[in-house]
Order: sequence, then structure tokens, then C-alpha cells
Amino acid sequence: MIYPYHDKLPKIASSVFIADYATITGDVEIGEESSVWFNCTIRGDVAPTVIGKKVNIQDNSVLHQSPKNPLILEDEVTIGHQVILHSCIIRKKALIGMGSIILDRAEIGEGAFIGAGSLVPQGKKIPPNTLAFGRPAKVIRELTADDIHDMERISREYAEKAQYYRSLQKKD
Repeated sequence: MIYPYHDKLPKIASSVFIADYATITGDVEIGEESSVWFNCTIRGDVAPTVIGKKVNIQDNSVLHQSPKNPLILEDEVTIGHQVILHSCIIRKKALIGMGSIILDRAEIGEGAFIGAGSLVPQGKKIPPNTLAFGRPAKVIRELTADDIHDMERISREYAEKAQYYRSLQKKD
């Protein structure tokens, strides 16, 4: 479901896949070839949410903001299942693992990997190309070539799945 909030209507590129039961409302922008999976909620009713190109936001994730603190996801970001993002910045090609929570003004560096179930507290900065894990999240190590390859594979597979599911929607 796509809803306006007052005078703001989501701006969603025509190539975006939005799964059944996802809800998007208000000041939200979603770039080309992104995907929003089943039961996600993206509310732009407090501040803007800007989602780049080729981003995948997996099942049951929730995206929201605090006043004057937008939520920004740059291009080719992967958001795992049941993630909560609140007024944070996720840089290009980062991956946020399942069940993680990223809080206000936190910034996840380009190509960083946040391990499943992590909590990134308010204002915390995770450097580019690192693995961070825990509650609160701490940088564990630099990413390996295998880590980067796996992150790229996940992103690619979600883009392919989104095209498949989008083709099914067009038949209805």
C-alpha cells in the first residue's frame, strides 16, 4: 500500500519491485531497480527517507525517522530481514544483517557489513569495508575478498528475484 502523508506522496521509480503487504507512506523516494519485500514498512511522516538505486529492503523491515533527521540509503545497499533503520545513513554497497537495529545519526560506511542481530547506537560511525557485530556493534575486522564477494552475490540475487516477482505482478 502506498499512502500520501499530508502533501507528500512517495516518489517510486517505475522499475522498483514492491511486494504484497509492504507499506510506503509520505516523504519517501526510491531509486531505480530497488526492491521492497513482503511486510516492510517505510514511513516518511516525520522526515524524508531517500533510498538509492538497486537497494533491497528485505521482509519485515521497518524504516522511520526522527524530526530533522532523514534516513538515507545510498545505492546498492542490502537490508536483511527484520531490520529497523531509524534516521541513519547507510553508505553505498553496505549490508545490514538480519534483525539488526541502526539508530539515529549512526552512519554505516561504504561497503561495511553489519552482522546479524547487531545494534548500532545513536551517532556511531562504522568505517568503510569493515565487519561490525554485537550489541552494541563493534568493528571486528576488515572485510575479506570472500566477504565482499558474498555481499555482491546477495545484492545480485535480490535484484534478479525482484525482476522475477515484478514480472508476475505485471500479469495480474
